[in-house]
Amino acid sequence: MEINRYKLPQHIAIIMDGNGRWAKQHAIGRIRGHKKGAQAVRAVVRSCREIGIKHLTLFALSTENLGRPKEEVNALMTLLDEYLSKELNELQKQEIRLTTIGNIDNLSANVKDKLIQAKESTADNQRMILTLALSYGGRDEIMFAAKKMIQDINGGQIKLNEIDQDMFGRYLQTSGLPDPDLLIRTSGEYRISNFLLWQMAYTELYFTDVLWPDFKKEDLLKAIASYQQRERRFGLISEQLDQNNEQGGIIRSQD
Repeated sequence: MEINRYKLPQHIAIIMDGNGRWAKQHAIGRIRGHKKGAQAVRAVVRSCREIGIKHLTLFALSTENLGRPKEEVNALMTLLDEYLSKELNELQKQEIRLTTIGNIDNLSANVKDKLIQAKESTADNQRMILTLALSYGGRDEIMFAAKKMIQDINGGQIKLNEIDQDMFGRYLQTSGLPDPDLLIRTSGEYRISNFLLWQMAYTELYFTDVLWPDFKKEDLLKAIASYQQRERRFGLISEQLDQNNEQGGIIRSQD
């Protein structure tokens, strides 16, 4: 598998699905499936950094996930705690900045504290931005943005006729991040599950049957290769696009 490094997506978003099914296939508990999934997170973050992806956003925990059995939610918090403890040095070494979207107030107190510390300590890193979506829902994000905008209109900070898509985007939690170029969803499901609803208006979608714990660099390269074969017109026609026929910059999988 090979990809062209001159045509990389600037921002990849991933819905990491299939931990539970992977655990069932291997006749082990769901919590062990989540642990295996955490290993896949480490591998994919490292691979994106090596390839040269500038922005990676991972849907780690939805607002709906918090309604799962208490034992599983507690295990997810423990795994997140362990990830932050083990990976902070690696994030610093690789110059990766950690950010979050979602309501981290819904997380356990120790996880929230570690997240804040990790975000502060990596704030100056610029080689890649890793965003974790935690206790996140796309509809909630849009609703909160609309409410804040209404407050600012009523308070005189902005005027109704000044509102456009760029301004609305600045009220979202992803303000400052480019919209995703490529969304990857694992486990064979074909939906976006309330993830980055506003931001994915023109995102290329890639679905794979691979369960998240089995997702490796080779699978990432397949998704990027598929993306590079597509023509992104953003509502225009082909003749209007500035064609870039660069043939160099090939990255090959070593797997």
